[in-house]
Amino acid sequence: MQAEDARYLKKKVKVGSLDVHPTEKALVVNYELEATILGQLGDAMLGDKKECQKIIRLKSLDSNTDVAVLAREVVDKCKLIHPSKLGEVQHLISYLLSRKECSKDGQVSLNHPDPGEPKEQANLNELESYMEMLYEDMPDKVRGASFILQLARNPDYLEELCQNETVLGALARVLREDWKKSLDLSYNIVYIFFCFSVFSNFHSVISHFKIGSLCMDIIDGELQRTDQYREQLTKRKKGGELGADPAKLQQDYERNLKKYQAVIEKQDQVLRVCTYLLLNIAEDVRVEEKMRRKNIVGLLVRMQERESPDLLLLVVSFLKKLSCYMENKDDMADLNIVEKVSRLVSTDNSDLLNVTIRLLLNLSFDAGLRAKMIKVGLLPKLVSLMSEERHQQAVLAVLYHLSVDDKCKSMFTYTDCIPTVMKLVLNSPEPMVPLELMALAVNLAANKRNAQLICEGAGLKLLMKRALKYRDPLLTKMIRNIAQHEGPTRALFTEFVGDLCEVVSGGESDEFVLECVGVLGNLSLPDLDYCQLLTKHNLIDWIKDSLQPDAVEDDLALEVVVLLGTVAGDQAAAQLIVNTGILHSLVNLLNAKQEDDEMVLQIVYVFYQLTRHEATRPQVISTTEVPAYLIDLMHDKNTEIRRVCDTTLDIISENDNEWAVRIQCHKFRWYNSQWLDMVEEAENIDTMGGEEMAGGEGLGHSFLHHSDVLDHQGLYSDGLSSPESEEYPGINGHSESSRPSSNYTNRYRQHVLMLGESTIAPWVRQTRWKPS
Repeated sequence: MQAEDARYLKKKVKVGSLDVHPTEKALVVNYELEATILGQLGDAMLGDKKECQKIIRLKSLDSNTDVAVLAREVVDKCKLIHPSKLGEVQHLISYLLSRKECSKDGQVSLNHPDPGEPKEQANLNELESYMEMLYEDMPDKVRGASFILQLARNPDYLEELCQNETVLGALARVLREDWKKSLDLSYNIVYIFFCFSVFSNFHSVISHFKIGSLCMDIIDGELQRTDQYREQLTKRKKGGELGADPAKLQQDYERNLKKYQAVIEKQDQVLRVCTYLLLNIAEDVRVEEKMRRKNIVGLLVRMQERESPDLLLLVVSFLKKLSCYMENKDDMADLNIVEKVSRLVSTDNSDLLNVTIRLLLNLSFDAGLRAKMIKVGLLPKLVSLMSEERHQQAVLAVLYHLSVDDKCKSMFTYTDCIPTVMKLVLNSPEPMVPLELMALAVNLAANKRNAQLICEGAGLKLLMKRALKYRDPLLTKMIRNIAQHEGPTRALFTEFVGDLCEVVSGGESDEFVLECVGVLGNLSLPDLDYCQLLTKHNLIDWIKDSLQPDAVEDDLALEVVVLLGTVAGDQAAAQLIVNTGILHSLVNLLNAKQEDDEMVLQIVYVFYQLTRHEATRPQVISTTEVPAYLIDLMHDKNTEIRRVCDTTLDIISENDNEWAVRIQCHKFRWYNSQWLDMVEEAENIDTMGGEEMAGGEGLGHSFLHHSDVLDHQGLYSDGLSSPESEEYPGINGHSESSRPSSNYTNRYRQHVLMLGESTIAPWVRQTRWKPS
């Protein structure tokens, strides 16, 4: 478009809605201004539209105002309001008259007065004069910044201020050059940009003027200044020049102490608004990463030493947000964050305490930091907060993480945690106890001393009653952990065995039934008549059905095998197991689940239990698949499987000469496999050359039957049990508690939530083949 082609400018106003001002006694008229440049022939050459507002302030509005007269006056004087809207104007003025006074801050407030705030009311039309004050002396700079702050605290003015890049540039320049000279100036200017940071669409303004980086510099500078003030104050307290009057020294110290406290108070305000601004703009992950590179974590941890509750609330909230990332968590650990945060757990400020506990929850995912929490004495402090409803869920989650470590479980004994947990569990209003509470209870029950405390009085009886009433699987898991401990606590289960058997024989196969089977599997009681239990509750058929491959879930099938291993310790029950054909079902299950270490281990343990009894040993030996499988598994990669197989085969060797020879030959071949391969290779070479050893037999065969070799201790040098070793229990030396340790134990000993990291190692997968 050429300039000479333009004839005139045409403006068109389109009136929109009419509303009240959110904070002032004023009406707001919204309208759209359309400007069009017309050419010589009257055709439109260029046009633009802009959304505008006109604010009509009603300064004289009070309780004595005649609303109808004022409404007529507004309509007459404002051309943007059509006379037909007189009734609407009158209604809005009536609303303003009845509305309560609003805070100037709107929704953005830092809850304390602004330093240097003038008593005069700021006016948007005077913005240029306020900007000119920024170029004067320090008092005028503070005054000008405070006027602009008044405008910025009104959200309606932010859009217009954002478009005035000259004013914002001047504010950023003054802050960068003079923040060291005046805390009031720093506070006012940072607060202005904080008002922009509240709204995400204005974050580009802060990024453009690099206010975030400047705020971090201000925080660092003020913290260094505090250290200097504190050092100077310490020197004055220790004493000045020799011969000085002690009274004057004390007066000088007290005077400087008051100045120091006044400076600290203003610094806290500046640090708070800077931290709040950084927290707002950190919603962008890229901005947060830039902050991390500039050591935001270090600055926040240093601010933990401040005393202002409002500042600490912001600092801890920021740390909690940053702690979600491993790099930040590691930085906090290097700066001893746990030691510095631990003092806040005793605060009376409920908001600060809550966010502190949630920070500890994020940090408690790290095993090293959990150990530090125990070391600094946080455990009793956290236990004392369990009964407070607001903090209860977060506290339980932190305590759960601490209970994951076996070394920490015993430390709960010396706190009031066990009685409090029992009270919360038994008094839970819902049928299912909350997950965090039960996770902690399950882990605590894995410790023997804790289990004894739980069972004191009628504790176990009340837990069993609630578990059976509501069929709560997690509560039953807790009871299951109690049942795994030998001693007086296990004997308390005698009266509940019948109830558990009724649940198991009910025909259902949910998680509650699985846990009940687990409880029964842990109850190795010498006075219990297992044979009667199996027949009375018709458990034999249920066990046979459950052992069929893929008949039930693998977890339930494993529990059934564990139960068989416990029951088979009784001779009468072992005889019943063999007579009903369960032995063949176990062999079939072993064949189907040969890659599952846990299933294989527990099935082999059942074989071991059956070979201990003279009445059942012949059936096990006559079932040729069992010894053959044991020989095949004797050199498994799993140490526990090897140990149980080796001990079981030794029992078989002592009672069957034919199998004794086969087992000894197999052990010899395995131990000397490399040597035998060499002999076989040499033998093949000799045979091919027409030369054979005397007697027509190879060296390997002749040496294999040498009695001195079979008696050699090297056969057992792989760490397995042998008849001569102290670990070999034999037949008469067997202990009822000799169930092998395995991943299975850890798997059910602790309840692992998504809150924490699992302590369960991945199970080893290994392919096994049928014995030839």
